[in-house]
Amino acid sequence: MKNLVMFVTALLATSSAFAQEAATAAASVAGTSVAAGAVGSTIGLAVLGISIMMGLAVLGGALGQSNAANAALEGIARNPSAAKEIRGSLVLALALMESLVLFAFLIAILLQGPIGTAISTVK
Repeated sequence: MKNLVMFVTALLATSSAFAQEAATAAASVAGTSVAAGAVGSTIGLAVLGISIMMGLAVLGGALGQSNAANAALEGIARNPSAAKEIRGSLVLALALMESLVLFAFLIAILLQGPIGTAISTVK
């Protein structure tokens, strides 16, 4: 796990190190100013950040729900008479986990407006 975190950090750090050169080159090829190229690069990074946020939110929610369901089913298997109490707590926990994923989805939808406005001003 530590190696994966180090790899992802290195990957993201190196891509941002070369971002200014790519923005300058793209702006000179397109015949626009460097500022317009930098705004386009910033918009791309914002979209990438939203995509990563949604992926992590869904992954975290799915892992949390699977762990909760696993623990609840093991508890019911060990003590079938406590199934009603475990089931009620499980449904509440699953609803709260799913609400966090829905909040992340709502944030992503709300950020589409400012990003779309920024894209239309660059063109």
